[in-house]
Amino acid sequence: MAVTNATIRAVNDLTARWAEASEGGTVFSAAGVWPLLAFLADGAGGTARGELAEAVGMPAEEAAGAARELLAALGRMRGLDSALGLWTRRFVELREEWEAGLPAEAHGVLTGDPDADQEALDAWAAKRTGGAIGRMPVTPGPDSSLVLATALTLRTDWEVPFQGDLVPWCGQDRSGLSRTDADLDGVAVARTAVGAVTEARVRGTDGVDVHLLLGDEELTPGQVLGTGVDILTGAVPAVRGSRLPLGAVGPGLRIETVRTKSPEPPSLTLSTVEFTLDADHDLLAHPGLFGLATASDRAPGHFPGISPAPLALAKGRQSATATFGAEGFRAAAVTAYVMDWMSWEPEPYESRRAHAGFDRPFGFLAVHRDTRLVLAAGWVTDPKPSARTT
Repeated sequence: MAVTNATIRAVNDLTARWAEASEGGTVFSAAGVWPLLAFLADGAGGTARGELAEAVGMPAEEAAGAARELLAALGRMRGLDSALGLWTRRFVELREEWEAGLPAEAHGVLTGDPDADQEALDAWAAKRTGGAIGRMPVTPGPDSSLVLATALTLRTDWEVPFQGDLVPWCGQDRSGLSRTDADLDGVAVARTAVGAVTEARVRGTDGVDVHLLLGDEELTPGQVLGTGVDILTGAVPAVRGSRLPLGAVGPGLRIETVRTKSPEPPSLTLSTVEFTLDADHDLLAHPGLFGLATASDRAPGHFPGISPAPLALAKGRQSATATFGAEGFRAAAVTAYVMDWMSWEPEPYESRRAHAGFDRPFGFLAVHRDTRLVLAAGWVTDPKPSARTT
C-alpha cells in the first residue's frame, strides 16, 4: 500500500516544526524520527499517548499502521535505503500486538553488557548507512532494556552536474559550484507575510531533488525552511522563473535579457557552495516538539502497549550527515530511543542531560519527487573552504 498524503503531511509538518526549533548550521531527518514516535504512540498510554499523538499528527491508534506504510514506501524509493531495528533484553516481554507491527527480522537481543551491546549497535548503524554514520547515536547502559532505531541513507546524482568555481561567502572565498541549463522554471520565488524566499530545485537522477532555499536576510532558518515545506504542499504559492518579471525578483535572484549572436533558449545559471554537514541531536532536549514531555519523565508505565515491564524512556538521539557536491547529494541519519528497566519506586533524584547565488546562510530540503516527502533538511552556515585558500 502506498504511503498516504496524510502521513507525508505529518512528516513534513514535523520537519517544519523541527526547523523552527533549530539553530546554526545543522542537518536532520524528521523522516527518521517520525516512525519511531508513531510506534511509541501506538504503545503509549494516558497523557503520554495524547502528547505523542499530537506530535505525530494523527490518532495514536492509526500511528503504527501509518509508520509501517511509510517504512515500506521508503524501502521502495530509488536512491534510498532504510531500516528499522529493535533490540530487547531476554527478560523483556513485549505485547504481541505491538511486536507484530514491526518487521520480524528487525528484532535483536541486548546482552546487558554495555560494551558488547554498543559494539553490536554501532555495527548495525555502520552497515545500514554504508559507513556514513559509524556509531549508534545512543549509548546503552546496564539498565538499558529496549532500543528502537531507524537508519536512512540517501544517494542521488544530479541530472545536470555542477562545475567547480570560487564564490564569495561572508567576505571569504569558498569552494563553489555553478551550472547553466535551460530549465528556467528550476527557480521560483515565494512571498509570505514575513518575507520572500527563492527556491532553486536541483533534480537528481533517482527521483530525489534537493531544494535550495534563500530567504530575505531578516528571516530565521525556521521561517525559510518552513516556507520551503509550504511550497511543497502548495500552502504558499511560488512563481516559477519563466513567469517572473525582469530585475531583482527575489533573494539572490535577478532576471535580465541579453543580446546574442544567434537564437538561444532561456537559461538559468545557478551558483552555490559545496557543503558537508554533520549534526547530533538530543531528541529529549525538546520534549514538546516530539511529544515526549510526559514520556521522558523517567517514570515507568507510560508504554503499557509495548510491554508490562517497568520500562521508562531514557534516551533519544539522532546523528545525521549530508554532503552537497558537484556530482550529487549524499545524506544519512540514524535515530534511536532507549528504554531502561526501572523500579516501580520513583528515583529520588532527577537529572537533565543536554549535549551541547547562495552566498550567505541558506536552508535545504531533500525531497522525494513523486510524494514530496522531505527526507532531510538543513541550514548551511559554514560551507567547504576553497582548496585555493587552504
